[in-house]
Amino acid sequence: MRPLRFGYVTAPLLGALWCFVVATTVAVAMSFATGAGFRPAWLALPWGALMGLACLRGGGGRPALPLGLGAIMLLAAGLAGLSPIAIDPEAAPLARWTGILATVLFTGVGLWKILDKVVPGALTRHVFEAAVIRFLTGFGYIFFTAIVVIPFYVMVMTSLKNQAALVQNPLDFSLDLDQGLGLFRSYVELMRDYNFGSYLWTSFYVSVLTVLITLAFAIPGAYAVARLRFRGQKVFSRSILLIYMVPMIVLALPIYIAFSMTGLRNTIFGIVLIYPVTTIPVALYMLQGYFRGLPSEVEEAGLMDGLSRLKVIWKITLPLSLPALASVSLYVFMIAWNEFLLAFMLLDDPNKFTLTRGIASLNSSEVPRQHLMAGSVIATVPIMVLFLGLERFMTKGLTAGSVKG
Repeated sequence: MRPLRFGYVTAPLLGALWCFVVATTVAVAMSFATGAGFRPAWLALPWGALMGLACLRGGGGRPALPLGLGAIMLLAAGLAGLSPIAIDPEAAPLARWTGILATVLFTGVGLWKILDKVVPGALTRHVFEAAVIRFLTGFGYIFFTAIVVIPFYVMVMTSLKNQAALVQNPLDFSLDLDQGLGLFRSYVELMRDYNFGSYLWTSFYVSVLTVLITLAFAIPGAYAVARLRFRGQKVFSRSILLIYMVPMIVLALPIYIAFSMTGLRNTIFGIVLIYPVTTIPVALYMLQGYFRGLPSEVEEAGLMDGLSRLKVIWKITLPLSLPALASVSLYVFMIAWNEFLLAFMLLDDPNKFTLTRGIASLNSSEVPRQHLMAGSVIATVPIMVLFLGLERFMTKGLTAGSVKG
């Protein structure tokens, strides 16, 4: 049997790695929350190894070593300054002990779950692989949560700062609650002084118009590809997404020249005209798969009852396709809401800026950084709320056409 397949080897190895992961996570969180310096220490490795041994299972699923060992380790390490995270001496005592306790607690709880059924002796392949998979799953949750939450947290905290606090310590992301409603001064100034309400409204109705135009072309196009038979049908079906093989930056110059020559540059009409060009192909691709999954017998029954093809689509196909239509609409809305390159290239008048173009105009040395972050929060939160509220429809719509019948 391989050496790793013994509990007294697996437990300290996974324990050391897990403790270092937890120490890194806690150190980053405490640094952002308090503004003091926290970082993972190499002592996290022996800490984790000892805690891994303490979490080995003995008879009846009980710990092989007394759990009191963890409390003794914590007390001794705290008194001796040997903690799994290195802490700035200027940090408050409460913050220091909070960091240490959080590291030990999350390490212990995580290892107790990771090392389930791991005994000191030889391990079966199933038990060993299950422990490794649980470790990798926990690491994946922490890693991907961190790369999503940390930028958003920094963005929100920066938007709630004043200029003096940012100049004094740009890396201090703690929150000063003594300011009261003054925390939101950047948002008030953004709406009052930078015309941001107009950007929001422009992005909203441009996105809604993009959704309506896209569906108007994508629904009959997808239905034709899925249900009708015509020359070149297969070629057309397979080439729908070819437009995405050409980077938009390659098309930027021809679009700019064409729109300038026709007078469409720096107009909302031009934006509404070009956005659906980028969204119709993906909408066609998503809807044709769903339409193919619908039972054709229902539509044939409608045709036999005297309905025209258009009435069959309106009265039968579309009601059955509401989940797919909801998911496509949400997806197209998000594309239009977040689009930047075309808006940046075609719009010059601040009174016609979309939200992303307006945020780009804030990226200037003359505009305080907290206003830029406040604009980013305003652009992110509505689409995030919309996505989370309609996520179940989007998931259902994306997967419903994957199975025939």
